[in-house]
Amino acid sequence: MKYLEVIFTIDAPAPLIQDTHDVLSAMAGEAGFETFEESGCELRGYVQQQLFSQETLDEILANFPFEGVVIHYTVNEAEDRDWNEQWELEGFSPIVIDHRCVIHDGRHFETLEGGKDGLDTFDTAIEIDTHMAFGTGTHETTRMMLAALLNLDPTSKQVLDCGCGTGILGIAALKCGASACTAYDIDEWSVDNAMHNAVINRVDDRFKVLLGDASVLNSFNEEFDIVMANINRNILLADMPSFQKVMRPGATLLLSGFYTTDVELLKTKAEQLGLSWLSTHNDGDWCCLEFSKD
Repeated sequence: MKYLEVIFTIDAPAPLIQDTHDVLSAMAGEAGFETFEESGCELRGYVQQQLFSQETLDEILANFPFEGVVIHYTVNEAEDRDWNEQWELEGFSPIVIDHRCVIHDGRHFETLEGGKDGLDTFDTAIEIDTHMAFGTGTHETTRMMLAALLNLDPTSKQVLDCGCGTGILGIAALKCGASACTAYDIDEWSVDNAMHNAVINRVDDRFKVLLGDASVLNSFNEEFDIVMANINRNILLADMPSFQKVMRPGATLLLSGFYTTDVELLKTKAEQLGLSWLSTHNDGDWCCLEFSKD
């Protein structure tokens, strides 16, 4: 996929620089931004070309909540590069979810009690090898989605992973007993990486991954028991009708990738689609919602 690099130049009193970074990063998610890099009075944001809304960004900056702060920006086409280069070169320490699940890179076990042998103490161990795809379990939203999934019983269930990234959520469901998982992503690198991770976790015989957005669901005849989507708010709002159509009665919908300030908007949309709210989980400003289909 092609990304844009937006360079924000911040003119603000020194004590406000970090707060401006934090608030701008949060608000810019509404314009499609996925990740940021900080450097002094400069903030670099990265957004998929097809998701970038310059009109929304201009509105955000025009109504920025800090007085005396001026923000300018330039937009460039980002160079094609490995977005997970640090993970691929350096790896990551094992990530533990609710003392039941551990995500690891297959190489670094120094922080895990018992080292590599400590994997056997968890109900579920998932190896993730990142290749230009997002999702290792370090982000708050991924951790919340995994925790919510662990609290369900996916045994013998049909699972859908929307915007799968590395495939971590679908793979976790399969390793917890799901009968099959269908996944999709708009990024061809993510599609390849998700399948690769399914292979190394030995669940590829029950894992199918497609290239595309939610429109791939229009050709589906099957229904799902668990639907998971860890994507930004605007995409969730646009795609929730497609999710609802492929959920069988009694199915569960898990959503994350948004802030606590977005909760009521998403709950209202879900209610309009006949989905019932079950629970809300927070990790800092990030949120995860659980719904069921009546």
